[in-house]
Amino acid sequence: MIINIFLYLLSFVFIWFGSGLIVSSIDTFARKLRISSFALSFFVLGLFTSIPEISLGINSIVEKEPEILVGDIIGEVIVIYLLLIPTLAIIGNGIKLNRQLNNQNLLLAMLVCLTPAFLISDRILSLSEGLLLILLYGLLFYFIEKNQGILEAVERKFAHPDGREFLYIGKIILGTGIVFLSSRYLVDRTVFFSQILNISPFLISLIALSLGTNLPELSVGIRSLYSGKKDIAFGDYVGSAAANTLILGVLTIFNGSSIVIPNHFFQRFFFMFIGLSLFYFFSRSKNDISRIEGIGLLYIYLLFLLVEIVVS
Repeated sequence: MIINIFLYLLSFVFIWFGSGLIVSSIDTFARKLRISSFALSFFVLGLFTSIPEISLGINSIVEKEPEILVGDIIGEVIVIYLLLIPTLAIIGNGIKLNRQLNNQNLLLAMLVCLTPAFLISDRILSLSEGLLLILLYGLLFYFIEKNQGILEAVERKFAHPDGREFLYIGKIILGTGIVFLSSRYLVDRTVFFSQILNISPFLISLIALSLGTNLPELSVGIRSLYSGKKDIAFGDYVGSAAANTLILGVLTIFNGSSIVIPNHFFQRFFFMFIGLSLFYFFSRSKNDISRIEGIGLLYIYLLFLLVEIVVS
């Protein structure tokens, strides 16, 4: 049992290392594209720091445990908005919202993040709902990309390559392999521990795995605080939460059938709705998230954990 716990924790370390390799390579490459730091963080880092969720989702479907995927995706959104961003605001003495995330785009991002929880409130996520999630993320990408010219920058760079692109791609492939193998082991051990402790795999994934797979985002936050560029971490957090909607939609279709969710999901939707609503209200009041507001959001996360433990 001790060895299993040790290997379980060691898997999180490998995810940290592999995801860090991915993040550093993507960050360097995207800066050479001359993309704004927020656009880089929102789309590039947001997607690539979600690779643990993609790997975890694929493996959970292969193992016939798709509720682990849903629990991790929903749990991560809650972790990002009620734990990571508030912690960044508390430690960094507030977060100024980037001007490129205007009221319309922020509201759309909140909608994209909240929609999965709303669709799962009936305990079933159908294939048509999975397609809707993909379309919603595509709409968000369109509105933000049209002001940033991300695709144009990529096309311009690859029209005149300098050879370093292949080095970055190689590091990304290596990091992806490490993350994929580690997450596969995490899925296996999650089922193992849930059987021993008589706890639903969904609950374990909602709390434990959603924290563990956010290690890449946490590393970005720490590095951003030291470099004085909190907007990079903020863009990554919001972008990663939005990317989870795309991931859930794609993997639902990949699953080939509707995903049935365990009972007691209403409280998760309730906390997501309250948390995202307060986050939107705080961010629009003075165009920032203050330290006090961060503490308030963090208390909601602690209350969420307490309710999950008591109810389950």
